[in-house]
Amino acid sequence: MLAYTVRRILVSIPVLVVSTFVVFLVVVNSGDPVANFATSRQPAPSKAAVAAFARHIHADQPVMERYWHWITGVLHGDFGPSVQSNLDIGHDLFTRFRVTVTLVASAMVIALLLAVVFGVFSAIRQYSAADYAITFVGFLFLAMPVFWFAVLLKQAGIWFNEQTGSQFLGTIGEKSPYLEVDTTWNEFTDRLGHLVLPTITLALVSFASWTRYTRASMLEVLGSDYVRLARAKGLRRRTVLVRHALRTALIPLATVTALDIAIILGGAVITETIFQWHGMGEMLVQSAQAVDVYRTMAWLLLSAVVVIGFNLLADLLYAVLDPRIRYD
Repeated sequence: MLAYTVRRILVSIPVLVVSTFVVFLVVVNSGDPVANFATSRQPAPSKAAVAAFARHIHADQPVMERYWHWITGVLHGDFGPSVQSNLDIGHDLFTRFRVTVTLVASAMVIALLLAVVFGVFSAIRQYSAADYAITFVGFLFLAMPVFWFAVLLKQAGIWFNEQTGSQFLGTIGEKSPYLEVDTTWNEFTDRLGHLVLPTITLALVSFASWTRYTRASMLEVLGSDYVRLARAKGLRRRTVLVRHALRTALIPLATVTALDIAIILGGAVITETIFQWHGMGEMLVQSAQAVDVYRTMAWLLLSAVVVIGFNLLADLLYAVLDPRIRYD
């Protein structure tokens, strides 16, 4: 498996380089940061200041030279200059990444647990009232746009706080800026309260589709020959479901989870914007508005690495879930 992992990583490198080059061309041609600098400052900057700004962000160089300068700088930990002269893109990126990881990881764990529990229950209770209810709820959340669901939950959180006279459900930011942290427990509960609503937003939207995959996969496995043989040998129903059926049924779920990581990151951008989190979502929005090429590229590069990493992890999990799969 080690050799397979190394091969996959080596194959991912040219894919990452080509994809970043294509995206770099798109980002560079999506706006003119120099013109934006010249027209957005009051009083209007001099021609010398505009020329100095263009040199600062390498806008006076050809595209190929700019890309080479950026990609070689990334290898040395330099993500390039921002249109904000005092901003360290690398520090800003990883500071915000920690905020977003908290949200995305929490949502994915909850969504996976719900998808497995309700997907398996729906499969073993096929065509029952519970199965129809789970199916209805799943399609209901699938039909909900993330931004609408997030706004709905935010309003529900405000109403809950007003009715209870508390501020437990945070609706703005990832933590309270006014909290006087006197204990670790107060800080924990404050962050937890701000995490609840954004996490529910991302988790339920992902859970809806993942439950359908789990149900379909579990039904297929339950009808397979080796599961029927296990039942015929007299094994307990719980043993057959958990040890023989569930592990194999989780393979499609691992695949769709890895493929959906890009969708989850996109949903996190919307969710963070609505709940005003200072994470990668806010960073992308600010970068696009300011036509900040290198800051946008830093976001896209890190997102690409995460997507590739999750797909590699899914491939490795296949061998763990199904002993018949080997990477020799």
